[in-house]
Amino acid sequence: MTTSQSNLSDLSRFVFKSPNWQISVFFSLALAAVVGASAFQSMEGGTTIFSSIIDNMILGVFFIGFPTLLASFFTPPIDRILGGKITYNRSSLLALVCEIIVVVCLLFSKVVDLLFNIEGIVYVVLIASLAIIFAFRLAIVMAISHKNPFIASIPASIQTVTAAAIYAVAQSQVVKNGVGPNLLIGPGSGKLYFQSYAMGPKNSITEIISVGIQGELLLLVGMSIIYALGVWGLIVIIDRPWRKTLGVSGFDFIRGFIDYIAEDSRGLENFFESIGESAVVPVTVMSYADLRGKQKACFSLPMLHPGPMGTIGGGNLPESLARDTEGMAFTPHATAGHDFNLTTAREVDSIISVVKRAIEDVELYETATRSVRSRVGEAEIVGQMFGDSAMLIVTYSPGCADDIDYAVGLSAMAEARGQGLRNVMLIDAHNCNNGTRGGEIGHITPGSQRSFDLFEAAKEVSKKLVQEGQNSFELGVAWDETKWGLEEGMGPLGIRVAVIKVGDQETAYVQVDGNNMDPGLRDRIVEENELVDEIEIITTDTHIVNTIDAVNQVGQRIPHNELIGKIQELIKEAKEDCESVVAGMSSRKTTVTVFGNDMTETLASHANAMISMGGALTAAMIIATISMSILLFLFAAA
Repeated sequence: MTTSQSNLSDLSRFVFKSPNWQISVFFSLALAAVVGASAFQSMEGGTTIFSSIIDNMILGVFFIGFPTLLASFFTPPIDRILGGKITYNRSSLLALVCEIIVVVCLLFSKVVDLLFNIEGIVYVVLIASLAIIFAFRLAIVMAISHKNPFIASIPASIQTVTAAAIYAVAQSQVVKNGVGPNLLIGPGSGKLYFQSYAMGPKNSITEIISVGIQGELLLLVGMSIIYALGVWGLIVIIDRPWRKTLGVSGFDFIRGFIDYIAEDSRGLENFFESIGESAVVPVTVMSYADLRGKQKACFSLPMLHPGPMGTIGGGNLPESLARDTEGMAFTPHATAGHDFNLTTAREVDSIISVVKRAIEDVELYETATRSVRSRVGEAEIVGQMFGDSAMLIVTYSPGCADDIDYAVGLSAMAEARGQGLRNVMLIDAHNCNNGTRGGEIGHITPGSQRSFDLFEAAKEVSKKLVQEGQNSFELGVAWDETKWGLEEGMGPLGIRVAVIKVGDQETAYVQVDGNNMDPGLRDRIVEENELVDEIEIITTDTHIVNTIDAVNQVGQRIPHNELIGKIQELIKEAKEDCESVVAGMSSRKTTVTVFGNDMTETLASHANAMISMGGALTAAMIIATISMSILLFLFAAA
């Protein structure tokens, strides 16, 4: 995973699931009551009419909480009528945040009024805050529900329109009777600040509101339009690079990303599918059956990457394969990077079907070689041959490495087959990495020295295997889901162990359901092994653990001593389970839709640029809109 991909994945920590709407509504009403108790005053000739705290709390709930309630409950149905998908949980949380914005703005204006005695500042800020929450709601609605700003403005305006109507009617009472509740204004501050109110006494609320529309409400509409144009302009500017280079909207990606993290929606897969491309990938299986013909264990290796994250696409591919495999299922990591992520989880079902057909094709053999090991440069391979085919596991430990490029893996398998092997299962052990420090960390790409080390190691170990004699063999397996979970970097498959005994040699293959391992941990497990003659550790590279953290490796949060102890327990169990078996390997090809060449890096780079550029553009847009709002206010007050 590159730094840009890590930065993008790290954003998941800032996305949270919306709380239940009842919780948001409760806090909205509680906040309104507290503000009402402390800030509402209803005046008539300097005498307080509502002196009771309870009465003031009721006023707060009505004038502050009521618009929030209406926005909470009316936004989802109106949005859905218009083709959107805002939920009640999101709507209530959004309305609560907007209520907080209004209250904070008013409190700030009151402090300014007390310090500098600026006449009318509170009422002006009230109007501005209503325009601000309209723009804020518009941005959120466009980000998660609608692309069209005109359609999005309808559900976005509910809270502002409701609050403005209530405040207009309340203020009309002040104009007509000199009596009414004044939010955060206080005695003597019920004066109106536009010449439209100086047109003489009014005899009806209709006349008062009519005049108000010419003043304060007109200013509110003007400010709202300015802020909305600012939001729309910001979105257009940020989205332009996506549309120009990829032909899609970046907000579709962000919308899907948020939907998945917060609501477990599959919308992000639709985006990936729209940009994906077709690819032909090998699917290789290594099946072990007992002498009764029942499959005891199976290594399944589609040449795909289990990403991009969580259960999106093939992120949970290892568990999905294991769930539909007879016997003990091992689902190691293939030689493929993020460009070979499946675009949708639907593609996983087709892979499972191919695996089952490949198992049916297996020709079983009664003999196997001892495991052998070769190291060339940084690449080290342990291999074992069963019949006419071989399973090879490559590690770069103690060097740090991430994914092996698809083309590099194909070339390495070709080198191995060139030594006389019929089928080759090349497994990326994926067992030593240092996160994303230093940018492009450990990718094994074509033309790199590490790729040529792998080619030579594959050739050397295959030559040794072909020259090795074969004997009957035994297999024992063991499994523990472990006490660790996703937070500790451990997937649902836990730790699985297969021990293969050929003659007097025992080899343990240990699979940990995680995404890579802390540097040094794999070597320590190997060095402390006294139970078998050979041992290798592999991880599944499951990305289900990466909704917790972009880098959530095995050993990062799990105590190393405890992990090693658990592995040693399982090796003992697997040795006790050993029995005579037969084995064979087969391979099929299938066509699936994957991300495509360099698409993951392109998406990550664009998303990170959107975020970094968005901050500066937002600041510039806020300054511009505030300046225009001040000009509009001065013009209206003139």
